[in-house]
Amino acid sequence: MRNEPFLLQPAAKDYLWGGSRLNDDFGKQIPVSPLAETWECSTHPDGLSVVSSGAYAGMTLREVLSLHPAYLGSHPLLLTGGRPELPILVKLIDAKKDLSIQVHPDDAYALSHENSLGKTEMWYVLHAAKDAQLIYGFRQNVTREQVIEGVQSGSLGNQLNHVPVAKDDVFFIEPGTVHAIGAGVLLAEVQESSNLTYRLYDYNRIDKNGEKRPLHVDKALDVANLAASKEPRQPMRVLRYRGGFALELLSRCRYFQVERMLLNTEIHRDLPYYQTQENSFHVLLCTDGCGALSGESFLLNFFKGDCLFVPAQSMALRLHGKGQLLDISC
Repeated sequence: MRNEPFLLQPAAKDYLWGGSRLNDDFGKQIPVSPLAETWECSTHPDGLSVVSSGAYAGMTLREVLSLHPAYLGSHPLLLTGGRPELPILVKLIDAKKDLSIQVHPDDAYALSHENSLGKTEMWYVLHAAKDAQLIYGFRQNVTREQVIEGVQSGSLGNQLNHVPVAKDDVFFIEPGTVHAIGAGVLLAEVQESSNLTYRLYDYNRIDKNGEKRPLHVDKALDVANLAASKEPRQPMRVLRYRGGFALELLSRCRYFQVERMLLNTEIHRDLPYYQTQENSFHVLLCTDGCGALSGESFLLNFFKGDCLFVPAQSMALRLHGKGQLLDISC
């Protein structure tokens, strides 16, 4: 078996703002309600993905990569300092209600204060209700005192940019950017492998234990960018056509690259990284339609919501089907 791809089963999160669309629209069949997030590709200890096909079925992805660190590729191993774990985390998120207003630290702060990676992330919007919004940065320069007053009075939202959201939008969220996903947004998130969030405001909501979720105002203000932020604009995106499919670059940073693949009919994806590239694994997340991924000695059928892990330096592969996938690498 030469670096054969495999399907993943996600970890599930039941945060109070979640809904049911990950089960309803993606057929997850996960007995969790509300189902807020699925961690589709993760070696983070707070939510481990499990291999669901092939020779490693039943093992966690973390266990497989510990046995075969070469599956990651050379660049991810550089990002992790040689540790055989994913430097990224791939999620599906269903925000039935507004998420908390929050901020993430960068690597330097997170490592020194939390012994964790920071959190750089990007969002690709799969569906947005009419008038759906997200929060992105401050409307004008503010002070710590003004933010604290906004938290205490419940008026923090008035200081922030509220950005309309539509299907297929892309947003890149740098550490230090105060942000929140608004109600009615369904999206895919690619981020550093971190579960570190500092909440500034949570609408005084009560969790399933009858308690308010904790805020982290001091740490949030340590890392938040308090300068005015311009509302994010959608980047110019160009489709690159190939026989049977097209690719569109959505986001690229030092931690990850995300491309949208539009698949239509059978193709031989004659791109070098699936045959000889050693520098990165690939994650294929099917966001619409269905298809099959095959090689010399295997066949994997995939459907909307499925996530596949393709090891670095994989065998030559063939894709067949009609749908949309996110192709994620490091």
